[in-house]
Amino acid sequence: MNRGIIFELPNEYGTFLDDVLKPIDITDFNWKIGSGESYEIKNNELGEDLFHEDKKVMEGIALKELLKNSSYYIIFADLQAYPKGKFDEINTYEEFMKSDCELVFLVEDSCYATIYCKDKDKLQLLYKNARDCRFKDVEYITNESDTRTRLSVW
Repeated sequence: MNRGIIFELPNEYGTFLDDVLKPIDITDFNWKIGSGESYEIKNNELGEDLFHEDKKVMEGIALKELLKNSSYYIIFADLQAYPKGKFDEINTYEEFMKSDCELVFLVEDSCYATIYCKDKDKLQLLYKNARDCRFKDVEYITNESDTRTRLSVW
């Protein structure tokens, strides 16, 4: 069974979080922003944190505007999508499956992306989109191939 996908993002400035999430309507969710390190790009240089301390929970419309209208550099990112008004603390795939969380999107070391998604149709769309965007080494994560023990970038 497919749990998610893994792939490599370009290690450069851009709008890659927006590009990756295009196949789904991110405004349908509230997003929990975990620990990470991501910066807005201003005048071709690293600027302020993309996700300020006061942005640990974002409505989907606010996240969409931020990701669409900013250029940024991701070093680490940890995003979790929830139905509006529901949040859980999840650390493992098993906890994810029992929770209200619908999607987990992790970026490590600027280019290694992992997405877990409960909705198999959305997962297929995310996989196809990653390939269409020409991200490197796009693969499904299966029950057999999943080596991750924690759903976190740390």
